[in-house]
Amino acid sequence: MQSPGKSLKEALVAAHSEDRLTIGVYESAKIMNDDPDSVSFCVLATDEEYECDIALQIHFTLIQAFCFDNDISIVRVNDMQRLVDLLGDKAGDVEDAHCVLITNPAEGSWEDPALEKLHLFCEESRSLNDWVPEITLPER
Repeated sequence: MQSPGKSLKEALVAAHSEDRLTIGVYESAKIMNDDPDSVSFCVLATDEEYECDIALQIHFTLIQAFCFDNDISIVRVNDMQRLVDLLGDKAGDVEDAHCVLITNPAEGSWEDPALEKLHLFCEESRSLNDWVPEITLPER
């Protein structure tokens, strides 16, 4: 299996091109509250600058709990700037990129193979009691 970081990058790029990304903690919470079945994958991103941000950690805890309750695969990324660079102008301000959701593809479309690999990676991680695995995005 290819690296989880490469699969995440491919899934994000594909979702971005299909306009299936939701970026931002509050925007993500709204989507998860309104239509949790539309959410396929969740990425939580932080870096050293935000590690001690208590409010952000509380948001992350609530998002994680919601994802667990709704069977949404979830990972952490420790390099938010690399995530922002990957998402391009859609991410806007770095402040908004702490949570990124990938929503399900439209009915009748093909499944995203990179997303399927990520779901398998998350399933394997959970079997090892790593409930929110950390992924390193590859360099450009």
